[in-house]
Amino acid sequence: MAKKTLQRARMRKVRHSRVRKSIRGDAARPRLNVFRSLKHIYAQVIDDAAGATLLSLSTNTPEIREKLESGMDRKAQSKLVGQVLGEKMKAQGVTSVTFDRGGYLYHGRVKALADGVRESGLEF
Repeated sequence: MAKKTLQRARMRKVRHSRVRKSIRGDAARPRLNVFRSLKHIYAQVIDDAAGATLLSLSTNTPEIREKLESGMDRKAQSKLVGQVLGEKMKAQGVTSVTFDRGGYLYHGRVKALADGVRESGLEF
């Protein structure tokens, strides 16, 4: 990998660790973590107190793949992941989460995922 790419990834990790100092998830309000790759977006709902992942979804998940339409842009895919994630968390009885943007800017696909979660009824 090019030096610039490695530097960009390292700086994202630094930003993420800086944000994670103050964000913690528990059973009442778990942490919603986002990871963004070039093609896909991944979201995990984590209870940091128990050290357990409550739910994990991505554009690679078979359930989401069935709902994706051909020609759907990545922002719309991210919003769909957020909506399905929000519905599943509401079914588990969780009403609010703490949003962990993972060192990414709150813009584009990360914002679309957050908007999808909000539309499904979760608060953060």
